[in-house]
Amino acid sequence: MTPEKQTAEEQRLQENRERTAYWMRWGSYVSERQWGTVREDYSEDGEAWNYFSHSQAPARAYRWGEDGIAGISDNHQRLCFAIALWNGNDPILKERLFGLTGPQGNHGEDVKEYYFYLDNTPTHSYMKYLYRYPQACYPYEDLVETNQQRDRMAPEYELIDTGIFEQDGYFDVEIEYAKASPEDILIQIHITNHGTEQRTLHLLPTLWFRNTWAWGYDREKPQLKVFSEDDHIQVIEANHPTLGKRWFYYPVATEAEESGTLLFTENDTNKQKVFGEANDSPYVKDAFHEYVIHNNQDAVNGDRLGTKVTSYYPVSLAPGATRTLRLRLCDNAELENPFGADFTSTFEVRHNEADAFYHRICPCELTPEQRQVLRQGFAGMLWGKQYYYYVVEEWLEGDPAQPDPPGGHKTGRNSEWQHIFNEDVLSMPDTWEYPWYAAWDLAFHLVPLAMIDPDFAKLQLSRLTREWYMHPNGQVPAYEWDFSSVNPPVEAWGAWQVYKLEKEFYDRADTDFLERVFQKLLLNFTWWVNRKDVEGRNVFQGGFLGLDNIGVFDRSAEIPGGGHLQQADGTSWMAMYCLNMMEIALELARSNPAYEDIASKFFEHFLYIAYAIDGTGDASVSLWDETDHFYYDALEFPDGHHELMKVRSIVGLIPLFAVNTIEQETLDRFKGFRKRTQWFTENRHDLTQKIACMQAPGQGARRLLAIADPDRLRCILQVMLDESEFLSPYGIRSVSKYHEAHPYKIQIDGKDYQVKYEPAESTTPMFGGNSNWRGPVWFPINYLIIEALYRFHHYFGDDFKVECPTGSGNDATLREVAIELSRRLTRLFMRDDNGRRPFYGDVDRFQTDPQWRDLLLFHEYYHGDNGVGLGASHQTGWTGLVTRLIQQCAQYDSPQ
Repeated sequence: MTPEKQTAEEQRLQENRERTAYWMRWGSYVSERQWGTVREDYSEDGEAWNYFSHSQAPARAYRWGEDGIAGISDNHQRLCFAIALWNGNDPILKERLFGLTGPQGNHGEDVKEYYFYLDNTPTHSYMKYLYRYPQACYPYEDLVETNQQRDRMAPEYELIDTGIFEQDGYFDVEIEYAKASPEDILIQIHITNHGTEQRTLHLLPTLWFRNTWAWGYDREKPQLKVFSEDDHIQVIEANHPTLGKRWFYYPVATEAEESGTLLFTENDTNKQKVFGEANDSPYVKDAFHEYVIHNNQDAVNGDRLGTKVTSYYPVSLAPGATRTLRLRLCDNAELENPFGADFTSTFEVRHNEADAFYHRICPCELTPEQRQVLRQGFAGMLWGKQYYYYVVEEWLEGDPAQPDPPGGHKTGRNSEWQHIFNEDVLSMPDTWEYPWYAAWDLAFHLVPLAMIDPDFAKLQLSRLTREWYMHPNGQVPAYEWDFSSVNPPVEAWGAWQVYKLEKEFYDRADTDFLERVFQKLLLNFTWWVNRKDVEGRNVFQGGFLGLDNIGVFDRSAEIPGGGHLQQADGTSWMAMYCLNMMEIALELARSNPAYEDIASKFFEHFLYIAYAIDGTGDASVSLWDETDHFYYDALEFPDGHHELMKVRSIVGLIPLFAVNTIEQETLDRFKGFRKRTQWFTENRHDLTQKIACMQAPGQGARRLLAIADPDRLRCILQVMLDESEFLSPYGIRSVSKYHEAHPYKIQIDGKDYQVKYEPAESTTPMFGGNSNWRGPVWFPINYLIIEALYRFHHYFGDDFKVECPTGSGNDATLREVAIELSRRLTRLFMRDDNGRRPFYGDVDRFQTDPQWRDLLLFHEYYHGDNGVGLGASHQTGWTGLVTRLIQQCAQYDSPQ
C-alpha cells in the first residue's frame, strides 16, 4: 500500500513498524481478571481459584499484573488507568468484573457482567467500551448460590435472569479513548441513567502503578503527586523509574458541576484485612472503598502522595440524562486548555479514521448487519490484547520479601518449565475466563489480527517460538494451567496464514518472518515425532488435543484398562503439519535453494503418515472404517487386539485438513523437488495408492496432496453435510446428531463409557465442564473445514460437486459448500426474518430492546441446533474468525 493510498491508521501502523513513532506503547492492556489466575497462585495444591479470590482482590496487591474495567496501560504495565464505580447500594466498589470460579459454576467458570467492546483500532488510536451497571444492589450471593444449586443438566443462571435490569434500572458507562499523539491519550466517560428515578453514580477514574516494589528486589518505588491545580484543573504527576514522567489531567468538576475530590493511597495489600497482620502503612489498596462506602476519610493520604490516585465524582443524573467526564494522560505538563476544542475534534477525527480503516479492510458492499459484526468482532480482538507477565522460576521459588511458598508449589504445576520468562502484550482467548495465552487458540487469532495488524500477528507467533517460551526440547507451551498439555500443532498453519494475509491486504511478503518461525518449528516438529509417536509407526497420540471431552474418556490421562489410543485427529494434525511445513519450505526455496530439499523431506513424511493412518506399513490397524466410510480413533488393548472407537465426531473430519495443492509453476521451478515426488509416485505405490498424491493434473495443471482421495472425500462430505448428522443451521457440529438417539458405548474393565450428542453445555465433569466438544459448533474447526474445501476446489474446480445438504438434490461445487458453511456461521450474529439474532436465543431483552439488541458478544462455542452462544462470552479469539468469513462472503457476492 503506497503512502498516498494509506489510511491514517495505516500510516500510524507504518510509523510504529519503522519506529518513528511508538503508537503501541499505550493500549487496552489491563486484564479484566487477574485474581484466580495461576500466576497469582502460591498454594500447595494448585487450587488457583481459591488461593486469590474475587473477595480478596480489592484489598490484596497482585504480584504479576493488574485488572480493571475498560483499563489501559503502557506495554509493560507500569502505569495503569481504569474506572471504579459505586451505585450507592453495593457492598464494594465495582473496580473489576465479577464471575463464578470453576468450582462455583454448574458449567465451570463464567463472568456475570455485561460489557461490550464497541470499537478499537490496531494502534489503539480510538477505542470504545460499554459497561452496563445495575442500579440495585449487585446480586453476588444470589449468583453463586443459585448456580451451585443447579446441576449440569440445568442452564447457567445469568445476571439478567436475576431481574436486576427490569424497569431499565441500570447505568450505561461508556468509555472512549482517542490518541492525539502516541503519548497523549484523551479519555471521555459518558454516563447515562436508564432508570426511572433520579440516581447518583459514584465515579472514580483511577490511575495507579502496578506494584513492583513489595517483592524484595530493591526496585525504586514510583510516585504519584499533585503537580498543579486551580479552579478548573487538577494535574497529577506520575513519576516512574523506567517509564519516566507522565501527567494526568482531572477536571475539578464534571459538565454538570459535580465536584471532584482527589484521593491518594498506596497500591499495597491491606494485610490486616487479608491476613490479620499489621499493615506497613495506614494507606492501602482498598482505601477508596473505605472512603466512599464507609466515609472513612482517614483511609486516604492527606499529604496527597501515593501509588494510586483518583478524583471522586458523585454524578447525579435525572432519568434518561447523560453526563460526560473528560480526562487526559500525556507527556506534557503544561497544557493550557487540555479539554478545549481540540479535545472534541480529536475524537471526531479518530472515529472517522477508524471508519476509513475498516472500510479499507473490507471495501465490498456489506449489509449494516455484516458491517456491525465485522467492526465489533475486530474491536473484541484488539481489546483482547493484554499484558502478560509470568516468570516461572521466580514464581516457583517465591520472592525475597515474601514467605516461602509451600513445598508442593515448588515441585507442582509447570515446574518443568523453569525457562519460561513471559512479559509481553499478547492476544488472550477470552479477557475474563481465559486471561492468558493459549497456543492453539492463538493460531486462529492470527487470521483476524493479520487482516488489520500483521506486525502484531507476526509478533505473537514469534513469541511462542522464542527461547523464553518454547521448551528446550521443542515443545510449545500450551497454557498456564498446564504448559505441558498437548494442543494441535497449528503454528505452521498460522504462520502461513499471516504470511498470505499480509500479502493479500498489504502487498508485503515477509519471508524473513516466515524463515525465522520455520526454523523454530523444525524443533517443534521433531518433538512431536520423538515424543508423540510412541511406537514409531507414524500414528500419533497427542492426548486431548484441545478438544477436551470429545472422547469416550480423558485422552490425556491413562487409558482405562491399560490400553493405548491411536488417534485419527492426532495423526491427521501431523499430516497437516507436514504439508504446512512443505508449503512454507517451497516458498522459502524461491530465495534459498536449500529449502527445496527440506520441502521434499516433509513431502516424504506426509506420505508415511498418510500410509500409516490406513493401517499399512508398521501400523497395526486402519483408522478408516470401510463399512462406515469414516475415520475413527482406535483403542489398542494390552493383549494386542484393536477396536475402533466409532464416535462420529470431528475427529473423523480432521483428516480433511491435510490437503494442499502444488502449482505447475512450482514443479517447473523446483526440478529437484519434482524429481523426488515423481520417484515416490512411480516407485512407492504402496505409499500413494490410497491417497490423493500428485498423480493427475487438476485445474490449472496443479497437483493435489491429501489424505482423502476423491472417493473418500465424497463419503466424508456426505456425512458431514447431512443435517441429521453434522450439518446444523449454524455450521458443522462437533459430534454427529446421530448419537442423540444412538449413543456410542463401550465397557472396559466392567466400567461403562459413552459419548452422546450434547448440543449445549457439557453434562460431564471432564476437563471441568466449562467447554463441550460433544455436539456444539466451534469456529476454529469450521474455519479449517472451509479452508480445506477451498483447497480441494482449487484442484477439482467446478466439475466436482456434492449434494448440499445431503439428500436435498442441490448439487454444489466445493467452493459453494464453503460459502454456504460461512453463511451459516455468520448467520449466528445476524437478525433473522423475525428480527432475532440466533446467538442470543430466547433472551428477549437482547432480541427486542433497542438499548440491547445491537450489542454483540462472541462466544466460545454455539448450540448445535439453535445457535445459542455458550461457554465464555467474550471469546473474541477464535470466534473472531467470523470477520474473515464475512469478508470472504462479501467478496463472493460482489460483482466480478
